[in-house]
Amino acid sequence: MKGVTTEQGRQNLEKFKMEAANEVGVNLKQGYNGDLTSRQAGSIGGQMVKKMIDAYKTAQ
Repeated sequence: MKGVTTEQGRQNLEKFKMEAANEVGVNLKQGYNGDLTSRQAGSIGGQMVKKMIDAYKTAQ
């Protein structure tokens, strides 16, 4: 993962991704998830972005 420089950063990002997947109802497992559809993967990424924007707005 480019841009994630520490092991703690990687772990935090993985935890964040798992939380987002649970919130949108996608069964994400540790490791390879190549069996996900594009729609499922996109919904996880979209949820992550939404949470980051919300966090930014509340920090202002």
